[in-house]
Amino acid sequence: MTSDAPPAYRLPAPDVLAALGANANGLSAAQAQDLLARNGRNELPAEPPVPVWRRLLAQFQDPLTILLLVATVISFVAWLIEREEPVPFESLTILAIVILNGALGFVQESRAEQAVAALQAMSSPTARVLRDGRQQQIATAEVVPGDILLIEEGDTLPADGRVIESVALRVAESALTGESTSVGKTIAPLAEEVGIGDQTNMVFGGTAVASGRGRAVVTATGQHSEIGKIAGSLSETEAEATPLQKELATVGRLLGIVVIVIAVVMSVTILLVNRVQTLSEIVDVLLLAVSLAVAAVPEGLTAITTIVLSLGMQRMAGRDVIVRKLSAVETLGSTTVICTDKTGTLTKNEMTVRAVITAHGRVDLTGIGYEPSGEAQQDGHAVEDQALQSELTRTLRAATLANNAALSNEGGHWSVQGDPTEGALIVAGQKAGLTSRDLDDRFVRVGEIPFSSERKLMTTAHTDATNDGRVVAFAKGAPDVLLARCSHERVGNEAQPLTEERRAQI
Repeated sequence: MTSDAPPAYRLPAPDVLAALGANANGLSAAQAQDLLARNGRNELPAEPPVPVWRRLLAQFQDPLTILLLVATVISFVAWLIEREEPVPFESLTILAIVILNGALGFVQESRAEQAVAALQAMSSPTARVLRDGRQQQIATAEVVPGDILLIEEGDTLPADGRVIESVALRVAESALTGESTSVGKTIAPLAEEVGIGDQTNMVFGGTAVASGRGRAVVTATGQHSEIGKIAGSLSETEAEATPLQKELATVGRLLGIVVIVIAVVMSVTILLVNRVQTLSEIVDVLLLAVSLAVAAVPEGLTAITTIVLSLGMQRMAGRDVIVRKLSAVETLGSTTVICTDKTGTLTKNEMTVRAVITAHGRVDLTGIGYEPSGEAQQDGHAVEDQALQSELTRTLRAATLANNAALSNEGGHWSVQGDPTEGALIVAGQKAGLTSRDLDDRFVRVGEIPFSSERKLMTTAHTDATNDGRVVAFAKGAPDVLLARCSHERVGNEAQPLTEERRAQI
């Protein structure tokens, strides 16, 4: 699309397709190759790798280390002049400390870089697109503007796109906008300019499909996508020295100045007081000043600093945090204010059902997150009231069956494929003793009316295997809409008429 054209979300879908030179059957292979050559791969711009020699050299560039290297050279020169020892032990000791300190920092940072590279290599995402009128699975990096994305529940979107087909499509955009609830997507153009969070006919790279299915034509890839613009702005920020680096630099400069001043004052004083005249005596005075200067340099300070930061780096690695630079450990420790998005970053974007209220009272559900460990309790104890237990079971049965989310457990980590709220309802059902497998065996789904913003309900139809295959419908949705459609309420094991007074109470 041209830069002076209206944004895609304000144009009808056919106009967007025409502007991109695409059609509903997808690009041809030749078109895709040409667009890939023109627009580049669908990847975020990566910083060029730092050469090994530069990473190694960076370990020896702080002022204290430079001061130690200068002390090493001076000590070695003094040894060459005096030759009182067969080997320059002092200069070799200082040099060994400097080399070991640099090697330790280099090894730690190299391990972190290798870990990050391994994680990136493990991630090889793909996308489903229409090309030459056929559905194809391609690498995400090969997606180009004009491609028709085939979207369904659980997909992570590879690029920005304009929705051209939506069947109850909802997208979780917390990674981009911070909005905790999923956003319903439509195909209608928008009349006014709006922010990203209100562009209901657009999908964005890096976000996940919570429910439904649809199609979208790609409008932006790589650094031109919304997530790419964010990454680009972050890469433009200049690296700033950490508080510890600033303090060590200050100490190094002050120490260097003080040592030089003391050495000069002492040398001049000795020369004047003792009336030194011969060259050998002058050399002795200078060597004495140099020895004082070398002795004043804290050889162990840089090594101690590196060791402490390395220990912090390893402790954070034990908590699944990869620290790429040693100095970042100290930066985190010096942080006083963190300005960050909350949903999906500080929090896990995991919903939890904490309580269920029925005709006979309230039931609290223990546990947090998507791990189905916990139980239903009444007043801190297991539910003993049979009527309340019956109401709880029927309520969570409906919530579990009128549901398209699925729980998964990978390496002990529980997650949800689908809408976070629906996932929380499935977890609540499992805490009450209801499993999706058992329910699916008894209630076979034969129909579904997806949730929509107009209807505000999701309804599924099932055959009940324990009741001669009778068809039963389960619905969940907005309370006011559900109440308007209800004629009775379940009280224990009985259905009682729902009066206007009772509606008002609910």
